[in-house]
Amino acid sequence: MMQLDPGRPIPDVLIFNLSESRKGYRINKLCDSLTVEANRRAFQADEEAYLSAHGLSEAEKDLIRARDWAGLNAAGGNIYYLLKLGFVTGHGLYRMGAQMRGETFEAFLASRNGKGAR
Repeated sequence: MMQLDPGRPIPDVLIFNLSESRKGYRINKLCDSLTVEANRRAFQADEEAYLSAHGLSEAEKDLIRARDWAGLNAAGGNIYYLLKLGFVTGHGLYRMGAQMRGETFEAFLASRNGKGAR
């Protein structure tokens, strides 16, 4: 569905469109590769070699090394692909969300049960 008025973007909302998809292609491709068990083991055994084998830029590698979920998202990483990387690195959706919001994991969890949780 197209945005009704692309000239009036929604503040603080990243629209994952074709441009974002192209921008994050290498990141998303690496994350998608982690659906294969042998690839998950290879990533965990030698993360640096795995990153290099996927042709990521140094900036993209740095985002992955730092587990910078907001940065990866801004670099074109799709949350559904990033979840695969999060799983392999021990960062579930709520841990990723907490970091993206600049909150502790505990504060983020507490906000999930509050009225009007966002």
